[in-house]
Amino acid sequence: MANKYKRVLLKISGEALLGEQQFGIDYAPVEMIANEIKSICSRGVQVAVVVGGGNIFRGMKNSARLGMDQASGDYVGMLATVMNAVALQCALKKIDVECRVQTAIAMNQIAEPYVRHRAIRHLEKGRVVIFAAGTGNPFFTTDTASALRASEIDAEVMLMAKNGVDGVYNDDPRTNPNAKKLDNISYDDIIKDDLKVMDTSACALCKQNHIPIIVFDFKAKGSLVKIMDGESVGTYVS
Repeated sequence: MANKYKRVLLKISGEALLGEQQFGIDYAPVEMIANEIKSICSRGVQVAVVVGGGNIFRGMKNSARLGMDQASGDYVGMLATVMNAVALQCALKKIDVECRVQTAIAMNQIAEPYVRHRAIRHLEKGRVVIFAAGTGNPFFTTDTASALRASEIDAEVMLMAKNGVDGVYNDDPRTNPNAKKLDNISYDDIIKDDLKVMDTSACALCKQNHIPIIVFDFKAKGSLVKIMDGESVGTYVS
């Protein structure tokens, strides 16, 4: 089956795993995400995933409340991403999708350490690879980790899955009903206009390595298949 992209990196926010809960991991959205990933893996697309940890712990927000310094808070946030990665791995294995979790912080009893060439080999063998623990360094978000891993594995596109927002707008659509959705936008516009769709460092890294970004609503089922078919979905950043 013809696909527009052969190798993709999918960025999922931790909040996407909340479902109807206020905290933690809800099985229903995890199952939905796993099935969406399977829908393109079955077409021969090589899929890498980065999942955030905001459903469990948000580094900057929670660390201040607990009196922690930012570095310590960021490390706790990295551990939250590992929990989400293992949960998603289990959901994928349940529907017969081979999957490996690689972490930027060594925890050999839970997952493989991140090794670039090993990750690429897994992808070539048709396995989904979930990158956890961010970059392994504090002060960097999972957006930046996504751009970094996409660059390292030579992904052809970075897919930014948003939770209930179907692209990039010129203002926050949740507070401004007149906000206009942008079908196409440049990296420089996101940085210059300080649009809150992703970290500017992640955007700059994708620009440097010529990796286009598609921002779309993951709640709209079938979006990944439409993107692989070359349909216009969400906002295309290039």
